Amino acid sequence: MSQHPDAACKMLEQLVGFSSVVGRPNTDLMAFVQDYLHGHGIASQVLPGPEGDRVNLFATIGDPSRQGYILSGHVDVVPANEPEWLADPFVVRRDGARLIGRGACDMKGFVAAVLAVAPELAALPLSAPVHIALSYDEEAGCRGVPHLIGALPDLCATPLGCIVGEPTGLHPVLAHKGKAALRLVGQGRSGHSSRPDLGVNAIHALLPALVAAAAQADALQSGPQDARFQPPWSSVQVGTVHGGQAVNIIPDRAEARIEARAIAGVDPSGLLAPVIAAVGPGVDVQPLSAYPALGLDRTHPLAVLLEGISGRKALDAVSFGTEAGLYQAAGIPSIICGPGDIARAHRPEEYLTLPELRATCDMIRALGAVLVQ
Repeated sequence: MSQHPDAACKMLEQLVGFSSVVGRPNTDLMAFVQDYLHGHGIASQVLPGPEGDRVNLFATIGDPSRQGYILSGHVDVVPANEPEWLADPFVVRRDGARLIGRGACDMKGFVAAVLAVAPELAALPLSAPVHIALSYDEEAGCRGVPHLIGALPDLCATPLGCIVGEPTGLHPVLAHKGKAALRLVGQGRSGHSSRPDLGVNAIHALLPALVAAAAQADALQSGPQDARFQPPWSSVQVGTVHGGQAVNIIPDRAEARIEARAIAGVDPSGLLAPVIAAVGPGVDVQPLSAYPALGLDRTHPLAVLLEGISGRKALDAVSFGTEAGLYQAAGIPSIICGPGDIARAHRPEEYLTLPELRATCDMIRALGAVLVQ
């Protein structure tokens, strides 16, 4: 029996109402989801992360001993401190067909559709299970989902595939780059700039590594290339540099953040090896995040399935990263396919349209229909 057509909209309103900003506790949101699923006879498990105040959630509709499909989404959102918001970003506001709120597009809209259709899937005689995997701290570099993936062997048979519902206009996407990021912290000794012999300049201590990062960025442009991406090569960049108090004070602390983005088949962490090798005394290297690239062949059964249930042709690649690369690295074929446009994400007045939300529900229903044939 179908849910009310506005069930997904109501679910989105409830999910957005939890201000689950990345790096903050999310147990209240996950408890809500678990209670909702339990009310529809769907068993789920909350999987705490090492932080102690953030959890993943995994649920199965059907027989977990059979191979099935994961519907994957993250429930954390970026902060919503921009002054351009016209109202409370954690209360969904309707403007015509637009459903405006932080996370509406990235990516609580997909999660809302999955949860709204879940009771319908539970009523079907599925030949293969549908799993729901919700993670935390994706926006900090996919920090939560590795703990969920590590638990999968105890939760279900190895899945046939994973659908990560990041915003792609419901086009299946076959590839994205991998990413690794690190922080360099230089420790020095303060003093008057007229006596540099009495101090240690923390900014100067960072310079060899920063120079190495710039050199690596230049070198990669003539390295391996993959025409699916723009640019088609792997990249390294220094994203931030902070340090010092005034021009006449020797800086006693400085920090830089550096990232690498890797085409499929290239280890993103390995791209930062020349930077780390150049680090000198007084500089601490702190890894921030890492996830591998995604690459799925257009002829793979998962790609064919998604083109069928979405009604849209698969796209070669997107420039942003997702948790799909981590699922693929764990031996689970993965693809990206979700509602909305990434250009709306991480911006004030973020929105998803009602037709986009309903089309996502239809895609999930189509998956259920395939699994009862």
